[in-house]
Amino acid sequence: MSLGFAIDRGGTFTDVIVFKPNSEVEVLKVLSVDPSNYSDAPTEAIRQVLERESGKKIPRGVPLPTDSISWIRMGTTVATNALLERKGERIGLLITKGFKDLLFIGNQSRPKIFEFNIQIPEVLYDDVIEVDERVLILDQTKELIGEEAEIETTINGLQIVVEKRLEEAELKENLKKLKEKGIRSVAVLFLHSFIYPTHEKRAGDIAKAFGFDYVSLSHQVMPMIKVVPRGFTVCADAYLTPKIMEYLDGFQAGFTDLSNVRVNFMQSDGGLCEMKSFRGSRAILSGPAGGVVGIATTAYKETDKKPVIGFDMGGTSTDVCRYSGHLEHVMETTTAGITIQAPQNGYLTVTDANLVLGRILPEYFPKIFGPNADEPLDKEASYKAMEEITKTINEFMENDPNSVNQKFTVEEVRTVEEVANYAKIYSQFMDLRATSLAGLKTQGFSENQIETKYFMHMRYEKTDTAIMISYDIEKPEDLIYFNEEFRKTYRREFGFVLEDRNIIIDDVRIRTRGKSGCHVEKLIDKAPVDQKLARAKSQTLVYFENAKFVETGVYLLEEMLAGQIINGPALLIDKNSTIVIEPSSTVTITPHGNVELQIGNDVEKDLTTEVDPIRLAIFSNRFMSIAEQMGRILQRTAISTNIKERLDFSCALFAPDGGLIANAPHIPVHLGGMQYTVKFQIDHRGIENIKEGDVYLANHPLAGGCHLPDFTVITPVFFKGHETPVFFIANRGHHADIGGLVPGSMPPNAHHIDQEGASFISFKLVDEGVFQEEKLIDALKAPGKVPGCSGARNIGDNIADLNAQIAANRKGIQLVTSLIEEYSLDVVHAYMQHIQNTAELCVREMLKRVGRQVLAKTGKSQLSGEDYMDDGTVIHLTVDIDIEEGTAVFDFEGTGPESYSSCNAPRAVTMSAITYCLRCLVEKDIPLNNGCLAPIKILIPEGTILSPSATAPVVAGNVLTSQRLCDVIFKTFDIVAASQGCMNNLVFGDDTCGYYETIAGGAGAGNGFDGRSGVHTHMTNTRITDPEILENRFPVVLREWKLREGSGGSGKWKGGDGVVRQLEFTRRLTMSLLTERRAFEPYGLHGGQNGKRGLNLLKRNGRAVNIGSKASFEIEKGDVLCIQTPGGGGYGRPE
Repeated sequence: MSLGFAIDRGGTFTDVIVFKPNSEVEVLKVLSVDPSNYSDAPTEAIRQVLERESGKKIPRGVPLPTDSISWIRMGTTVATNALLERKGERIGLLITKGFKDLLFIGNQSRPKIFEFNIQIPEVLYDDVIEVDERVLILDQTKELIGEEAEIETTINGLQIVVEKRLEEAELKENLKKLKEKGIRSVAVLFLHSFIYPTHEKRAGDIAKAFGFDYVSLSHQVMPMIKVVPRGFTVCADAYLTPKIMEYLDGFQAGFTDLSNVRVNFMQSDGGLCEMKSFRGSRAILSGPAGGVVGIATTAYKETDKKPVIGFDMGGTSTDVCRYSGHLEHVMETTTAGITIQAPQNGYLTVTDANLVLGRILPEYFPKIFGPNADEPLDKEASYKAMEEITKTINEFMENDPNSVNQKFTVEEVRTVEEVANYAKIYSQFMDLRATSLAGLKTQGFSENQIETKYFMHMRYEKTDTAIMISYDIEKPEDLIYFNEEFRKTYRREFGFVLEDRNIIIDDVRIRTRGKSGCHVEKLIDKAPVDQKLARAKSQTLVYFENAKFVETGVYLLEEMLAGQIINGPALLIDKNSTIVIEPSSTVTITPHGNVELQIGNDVEKDLTTEVDPIRLAIFSNRFMSIAEQMGRILQRTAISTNIKERLDFSCALFAPDGGLIANAPHIPVHLGGMQYTVKFQIDHRGIENIKEGDVYLANHPLAGGCHLPDFTVITPVFFKGHETPVFFIANRGHHADIGGLVPGSMPPNAHHIDQEGASFISFKLVDEGVFQEEKLIDALKAPGKVPGCSGARNIGDNIADLNAQIAANRKGIQLVTSLIEEYSLDVVHAYMQHIQNTAELCVREMLKRVGRQVLAKTGKSQLSGEDYMDDGTVIHLTVDIDIEEGTAVFDFEGTGPESYSSCNAPRAVTMSAITYCLRCLVEKDIPLNNGCLAPIKILIPEGTILSPSATAPVVAGNVLTSQRLCDVIFKTFDIVAASQGCMNNLVFGDDTCGYYETIAGGAGAGNGFDGRSGVHTHMTNTRITDPEILENRFPVVLREWKLREGSGGSGKWKGGDGVVRQLEFTRRLTMSLLTERRAFEPYGLHGGQNGKRGLNLLKRNGRAVNIGSKASFEIEKGDVLCIQTPGGGGYGRPE
């Protein structure tokens, strides 16, 4: 007897398929967690099978004999659960000196832009050791280093400078202290180790010598550029692998001897690995990956090549995937920080919901519950628990909770992240193949069972959009076909190719797969003609959304014949699963006994223009998903660091009148203001003159722009039978340089808008399908005619980024058109309005609530507040609330005059700030749209800093004054202490390069929460460029990047700390700095202390000079710029 076991260990149930020598297959299910009966579910399932097959009693807890087991394959959630429940091993992190807070700060963005209490998953390490070692990139530091510098060639041919060899004595002393704290696992993360791993390897050897149980090196776990994601990955590996090893040790202990049994585990990439190779960072998606492989094998049809969606709603969690004929390599994924627990008459699962609805019948479900693991499902207990939870969500109890899942997840599947990895040459393919073949042969696979696929990670020069291309090769000459496939793929995904760019190979990889030949699908008996319509075994009452409880046929899958049809409503029951067939839907049994479900055509027949709460949420998600998918296209296709790395862009969908409908959660200062740009084009051009194939470009404040570097690209959406646009699609992206006084186009010393770069009021970028390149180039060169100014310094990149913005809009049009075709234009427009009405209603309710509270305290429903810019300009706000109507007047009378500097904020910026703040104050999950401003009247005196003249410079108004506006509004509403109140804008460059970044600070505290440290707040949410990307591309060395400890204001709830960022420049450049809160501290609230003001220091020739909040000058080789950002204010008197 030789048995094979395929095991899926889920959060609630463990499913097992047993393969027997006579080709018979058995399926069984056990509870994944049942400590009163057994310690490990897979071992228990195998014990039950061995006991039945041998006819001999095998007691629990006794090691199982393995003489009759041929192989075991398992997908498990051990790593997933350890990560989600934060039950991994305590770890210590070794990191390059100056970067101890690198992973805490991460990319400095916040996951939910409208929440005051910023929640970011905590770091996995318990302690961090800064290690004195440093390597630099030679190409960017040639002018800085001396002749005695140690230069080495890295594994990819790049030359680096070993500035500081690993300080071993100090490391050993720190490791000793780490060991004394009881830490047993270590992660090692050094800058540029992906190309120069020498220091990491030596540090790892030292740690192992100290007796640490597990040591993970970042260059081995993830040999790729970008130290931040590599750091998260190596920490996850060090955190999870000891727990996996612990589980594997326990699993092996359940058997007498597994040395002759082929034991494989499913990895996150869908491939199997030997038990000894199963490690933390590659095991996180072990369970879900099996589902992807499953649907690829059983559901996808090569004949029609239609993509299929896998939707695995388990008892505890839900996994979703999409397969379109090939598996893509995704190198970065995020697992949500939600704890999953097995239900034991505690938390309700979807199993309980289906039981109550009649969709699961206890008599057909495995009896695996209770103290002896032999009791059926308890419907009464589930019903009582459901009654309790229903009390808290009573308004939805008439809706079937499953109906939301039918729609919600579809949009998430469409946003599957594309590929990401890197490459080399043909001979390496053969070396990799030889190594892989040897590994598979040791596992028992013969040459004819092994197939090999070849991959190159390819991208255009000066871009990061690497695409994984696969092609079958037999000889070196075949490599040329990779170029052709890359161009085809690039054009298909992005709508264009970069003809003048070289193609770069980042890395090569192969995938060798050993096929076991174990194929379980057999043909089942065919149904006679008179039995085509299957007969129900019995009848039962089942709940369906519109029909409530209805008489429903019950069918047994094991009795079905090929070709039989079941008309819904029905339940099709297998030994370990139940399939619910909705009314008007039909099931057909395939020749292999699989089930094909045809959804009825009338599922949406009752969909009208009337508002429905469930469909309102679905449409809200669909609209938002359109903007999110646009953003992914824009990020992948853009060239500039600003858009690709920092994500300084926003995408949104607009109504036919230009009103904002929905946006992706991108940059707040863009989102509320873009609608004024769209509306301006409609008014300026006339709706009847906007044609299909036109694309418009605008950035001027007169056209709703926020500042000139932010280019807004607008595309109308036409639909058959309509002569005018039915929607508008737009995105706004920050361009690295558009000319003007200084490189980077962010001049602190501008006194006229013409000095800030190229401006566009209503430029037709594409005229009925033709890209207007010559006219665009002329416009980008135009700033060079202004005295002291230059035209755009890298027009090629401007054009490439604009092409990316056009491509993003094209994607938006495709998705909107698809939505209209699915639901009809009338329905889509109706829900567009319903979503705006919902936002308006929420704002009105918030204003009524606030108004009543203020009235009770002060006797009038009026609020007021003010704050100051660093130059002393006051921003004053009075808010009068009508508590009956839920409306308000925002009056900025008393605000200071237009500034001679560039701190003037165009009206669109003020509208964006108000919209953002209202959305935050609502504290409900509603889309940010035009409805938020419907109950608001806004009064802004002309000639003030918030309503400047047409020629006033505005570049700082968008990035600085917008933040002060938020401070003033939240102070007026008495809701939260001031955050850092600044974006800390740094720009440097020359005629050959330009770089721009905004830098995090401290968030303000509120009632019940501390402010987050080292994060972007309010009107921005851009990422910081990864240190390795920064040092590889620009002539700088990042010397320090850490939290500014003690800068947050004290209080009952403490303000977040700012950060310290030190950059050493390796050659002469023009540097510009635009910052705030260097004179006035971020305010505390209700007795909380102020946060510390920021400080900008220039270190030159032994001096450290305060250069003030705004400066522009030539920075010299060897100069160090130290930016210390403000902390957030505290809340409540310190206890």
